[in-house]
Amino acid sequence: MATDPGPAQKIAAPPREILGPLGGTLAVEDEADALTIGRRIRHLRTERGMTLDDLGAAIGRAPSQVSVIENGRREPKFSQLQAIARALGASVEDLLSAEPPTRRAALEIELERAQRGPLFASLGLGAVRVGKSLPSDALEAIVGLQRELERLHTERAATPEEARRANTQLRATMRAQDNHFPELEATARELLDGVGHARGPMSQRVAADLATHLGFSLHYVHDLPHSTRSVIDLRHHRVYLPSTGTRASSDPRSALLQALASHVLGHHEPRDYAEFLRQRVEANYLSAALLLPERDAVKLLKEAKDAREISVEDLRDAFSVSYETAAHRFTNLATTHLGIGVHFMKIHESGIIHKAYENDGVRFPADPLGAVEGQYVCRHWTARTVFAVEDRLSPFSQYTDTPTGTYWCTSRVQDSDDGQFSVSVGVPFAHVKWFRGRETSERTVSRCPDESCCRRPPAALTERWGEQSWPSARPHASMLAAMPVGAFPGVDQTEVYRFLEAHAPALR
Repeated sequence: MATDPGPAQKIAAPPREILGPLGGTLAVEDEADALTIGRRIRHLRTERGMTLDDLGAAIGRAPSQVSVIENGRREPKFSQLQAIARALGASVEDLLSAEPPTRRAALEIELERAQRGPLFASLGLGAVRVGKSLPSDALEAIVGLQRELERLHTERAATPEEARRANTQLRATMRAQDNHFPELEATARELLDGVGHARGPMSQRVAADLATHLGFSLHYVHDLPHSTRSVIDLRHHRVYLPSTGTRASSDPRSALLQALASHVLGHHEPRDYAEFLRQRVEANYLSAALLLPERDAVKLLKEAKDAREISVEDLRDAFSVSYETAAHRFTNLATTHLGIGVHFMKIHESGIIHKAYENDGVRFPADPLGAVEGQYVCRHWTARTVFAVEDRLSPFSQYTDTPTGTYWCTSRVQDSDDGQFSVSVGVPFAHVKWFRGRETSERTVSRCPDESCCRRPPAALTERWGEQSWPSARPHASMLAAMPVGAFPGVDQTEVYRFLEAHAPALR
């Protein structure tokens, strides 16, 4: 069984660090690590019958400084860890182990971490002193209450507003990096090298080889839980995927690669909706980087730019992917490698934004939280006018004059179980010279967010029907509902566990 290349750096904030030898650093992912190091030092010290004074004298530090380290209030330098390890007759690896030394220590760490967090601070309560004088049963009860409080808070926070806020923050992170993440690109290259894939589109066979390379077997089933695209059985190293014909999918490789991507990236059960979104974006990104490897895709795009013939259709056809996947991938590469600012939209036929990204100055409609998902796009934008085009085979392009400048977009319409969607890629007028389709004569003017542009009905129609109509709205049930709760929103965990139990290989 081959080993995976290890988790790559992700889109989330960078880890904290402690000083290492020769100016290097050792990653400390969060505050619990400093607490764990401290508890391991305390455990080894007391196990060896040493006092704070004894350990302080052995490493040339005051007892109070040792106490601060043991309480997780200070991240020790690597040289200090070496000195402490020598004094305790242990190794640095013993001190840096992520495993708490005892269950009591694990509970103390959890409580300390909780009391230093924003949720506890918002309660206005005094902190509980976590020491030997706190009985174990009281510690168990306090930690249990804290867990329940966090669960209830998470359930309350899983509202559409919270989801939109998380999505806005994630989009800002993506924009700050021009939607390009070198660590994920490097991971994709390492995975492809591991299965000997040198050039060209990834076939279904290569995708299956990648699963084998990572130690998984593939199982296609007819009864995959309805709320999932795939299920990984980590105990038996299996990946369950829908049988052909049981699910609508434009690319049978996609669900497999996204499932494997989450495994490679070391995704754990998300703690909140924001983390769930980040994990989904990371998995989608890595999946696309496998389907359209950076080296080959950039070569194609640079040649197309030199010929002034950049086309999302050509990118799609060269790597045998969907138009939407090619459009997404173009946003990953366009700014970093081609110096082109770009925007992307996926719009429902009703005019509502489903997905969007921009770093080229285009102004999407947004709510007070800054979220664009769920907002209506101007009727004059390419993403809306394309629905009226009868020719669905040929690319459709259009110039749109907006208050922030003129933009050129190319767009296609695709069908789905939820209706039709348009997928559009656009650039500012200054960059249209590199694209095929720039000669289009289609041009519109958008004055949005001015309501007179397309939000307000024409005066003649308003005068005739303004007081003579009463439409009955058809709202979705989700409009007033909270976001689905749980670690994986919308997934029925009981259904998943029953599925795994039914398909687990028999014990021999």
